[in-house]
Amino acid sequence: MKTIWIVDGAYLLQACKPFGKMDYIKLKANLESENGTEFFENYYLNSTSNPPTDEQDAFHTWLKSAPPRGPKMRVQLYKLKEFSINCPTCSNNIIREVQKGVDVGITTLLLKLASQGQYDRVILAAGDGDFEDAIQYAKSELHKEIWICGFDGSISANLQSYADRVIWLDDRWDQIKR
Repeated sequence: MKTIWIVDGAYLLQACKPFGKMDYIKLKANLESENGTEFFENYYLNSTSNPPTDEQDAFHTWLKSAPPRGPKMRVQLYKLKEFSINCPTCSNNIIREVQKGVDVGITTLLLKLASQGQYDRVILAAGDGDFEDAIQYAKSELHKEIWICGFDGSISANLQSYADRVIWLDDRWDQIKR
C-alpha cells in the first residue's frame, strides 16, 4: 500500500509541549512500523518568520536530510502574517505574527496527491477540524484510507469520525521522545 505522511509542523510542536521534545526520526520509524512499510513520501508544512532564524533554517534543512541523518521530508514553508490589534485596556498597538496558508497548503496537497493517485493511505499529523471536508472527500469520493495521528485532547472529533485509524502519540511517547 502506497502511503504518504503529511505533518502540520505547528500542530505537532504545540501538541507535544506538555510531554517534551519529539524526535522526528523516531516518530517516522514508529509510524512506518505501524504502516507495515516505508512511506512513499513525507511532507512537513509550517510557517516561518521572515527572515527565518538560523535555528529555523537549520531545523528545516535537517528535516530534508536523508536517513540516518534526518527524516527526509519535503518541506513547504509559508510566511507568517503580521496582525495588529489595539489593546482595549491600555490602548497600545500589539503586533502579532499568525500562521497563514498552512492549512490550505495541507488541504491542497492532500487532495492533489489523492486525485493524482499518488497514495492509497495518508497519515495526517494534524488535529484541526478544518481538514474535515478534505479528508471526507479523499475518503468517500477518492477512496483513500485516512489515518490521523496526534495527541489526546488535540484531535478534532470531526477528524476522528472520518479516520480509518487514529494513532495516539501520547501512548507512544517513550518511543518517539527526544
